[in-house]
Amino acid sequence: MSHIVVIGAGQAGSSLVAKLRKDGFDGQITLIGAETVPPYQRPPLSKAYLLGDMALERLFLRPESFYADQNIALKLGQPVTAIDPAAKTVTVGGEVIVYDDLVLTTGSDPRLLPAAIGGDLQGVFAVRTLKDVDAMAPAVVEGAHALIVGGGYIGLEAAAVCAKLGVKVTLVEMAERILQRVAAPETSDYFRDLHRSHGVDIREGVGLTRLVGADGKVTGAVLSDGSDLAVDFVVVGVGIAPATALAEAAGLEIDNGIKVDGLGRTSDPHVWAAGDCASFPYRGGRLRLESVPNAIDQAECVAGNLLGAGVDYVPKPWFWSDQYDVKLQIAGLNAGYDHIVARRGEGLSASFWYFKGDQLLAVDAMNDPRAYMVGKRLIEAGKTADPALVGDPAFDLKGLMRA
Repeated sequence: MSHIVVIGAGQAGSSLVAKLRKDGFDGQITLIGAETVPPYQRPPLSKAYLLGDMALERLFLRPESFYADQNIALKLGQPVTAIDPAAKTVTVGGEVIVYDDLVLTTGSDPRLLPAAIGGDLQGVFAVRTLKDVDAMAPAVVEGAHALIVGGGYIGLEAAAVCAKLGVKVTLVEMAERILQRVAAPETSDYFRDLHRSHGVDIREGVGLTRLVGADGKVTGAVLSDGSDLAVDFVVVGVGIAPATALAEAAGLEIDNGIKVDGLGRTSDPHVWAAGDCASFPYRGGRLRLESVPNAIDQAECVAGNLLGAGVDYVPKPWFWSDQYDVKLQIAGLNAGYDHIVARRGEGLSASFWYFKGDQLLAVDAMNDPRAYMVGKRLIEAGKTADPALVGDPAFDLKGLMRA
């Protein structure tokens, strides 16, 4: 009987094993996770869960009973220590498991601050796992002062939750503006204004020089502009890196993540990868997407290919972020854009449309689900939009679908 082993019990891993069973695979499945809890959603961790609006059980992607009901062996709290592609074995918790096909859905790891600048002090938190957020929660109390390091979406979401809970927040971003790596200046301006309206002190072009502490706990920070801050805790949101250590040790090819072909197969014909950890062919280059939708879609595509579908993965990129009462929805990829068309609505509603020449590439929509849906459908269909119509607030965007 064929045995498929999946390393990484996150969104991609859970989606892949469920899809295998749904599509009729009746062999052995083993899903291995380093954490002690069943696969769970990560996006609500730093939002609804930290706010106390979501119970632990609601984080779970599927009830724990699902895996037993589907005859999926779930090995939790047991990190994999070795992969031997030649022998087709995985070593976990002292046990050696033989596989016919192996799938790596190892996700990504947060970039941490070096110990040399105080990154190992108590009260310095990453926001990636349930354990991270559970450790941080007691510090997030009204009147405390938090330093957020990093002005990407992770840092901004953490800042929003802290501010909503009455924490004084200072956010530093080394680049010239927040969201510089991922969004246009118009989107940066929108979220800067939003956060400042909620009392967040945003300092751009300012980095962290070092953290200072007493008795092993963080008490302050020295910034690159020479200023000193007294802080009660620090949240580090300076990005993530694909979790490739196991793959590298196994001799698999690495290229901004675990290198896979269009089907999701690595440089070893019996090892596959999907999700944050995998880079795949895209428009003549390679792409790695860090998003829940990609984790699900790519994992399900790989599941089909494990069963012989032979279908290349074609991403339909979309993302979201929740900050205060604003829901940001992003469709497409903005790389290579040369101009922006802004569309302003009522209140906090707005959208920014990314064009390269005449071609629509992406849309950032804030509290504007119609702009998001229209933009997403156009992009996925390979169509574009008339910039003049997009920028006219009186024009019904649905008309773009008929153009």
